[in-house]
Amino acid sequence: MTTALTRPVAAETTVHTDDGARLAVTVLSPLGPASGTTVVLAHGWAAARRVWGTVADRLIREGHRVVLYDQRGHGASTSGREPFGIDRLGADLGAVLDHVEAPDAIVVGHSGGGFAALSYVAGGSRKLAGLVLLGTAAHDQDTPDSEVKMMGSALFSRALRRPALGRKLLGQTMGKRVDRRALEVNRQMFAATSPEVRADAFRSSRGMDLREPLAAVRIPAVVLAGDGDRVIKPELGRAVADALVEARFEELAGAGHMLPLETPEAVVRAVRELVDRQP
Repeated sequence: MTTALTRPVAAETTVHTDDGARLAVTVLSPLGPASGTTVVLAHGWAAARRVWGTVADRLIREGHRVVLYDQRGHGASTSGREPFGIDRLGADLGAVLDHVEAPDAIVVGHSGGGFAALSYVAGGSRKLAGLVLLGTAAHDQDTPDSEVKMMGSALFSRALRRPALGRKLLGQTMGKRVDRRALEVNRQMFAATSPEVRADAFRSSRGMDLREPLAAVRIPAVVLAGDGDRVIKPELGRAVADALVEARFEELAGAGHMLPLETPEAVVRAVRELVDRQP
């Protein structure tokens, strides 16, 4: 029998951005004694809130309030009037933080969600309690035309809808020892994202270079990268840690790009480290 202690309380809400997008948000209450910490989880391109399932479950069991949201155009969120862009995504994160009244949250950003988190703090919003950055970068994300075209193609979308073929096509995004169920979750999210949004998202990071403004950011941070990441090279994660004044970098052996699915305990451990560092 499930007791109140083991039943997470989830609240669904919507954030309306200033350009008309509607961002779908889930707020999970902590299980057991509350830590007083809110953790906001920002997913990457062609994913959705569900990528954080195991991470979110472990965080609420450690007493944290957890906020998950779908990036614009992804999952249950809509696109707004403004073009899909890194500055816009940083503003979206700020709108979510304001809506859930957690300006001092720990933000965990994976891949494109990391771009959003870095854009948010680089723009001068520096009240966060901490940053956990997973498989992400601050520069050198000039997606070639061929990849953008593939992301937006109907042929690629049809292939993604075929489970075995879709898992094979996306296999390089994950480490060699990853569970097949994680591969399937990744495929389902990728296939559910519209080709237009996939193309806009992968195009959006061209020309991005946040390293200079990040040098003024004094927020405790942990930057994690899989040593087998073939989507965003681990050395780009190290460059993020080098740009931030209070960051630690760690390379995870055997992991690929999809760290929320591949190494959830490492993500939770990084959050725990930042919580322990709070005064």
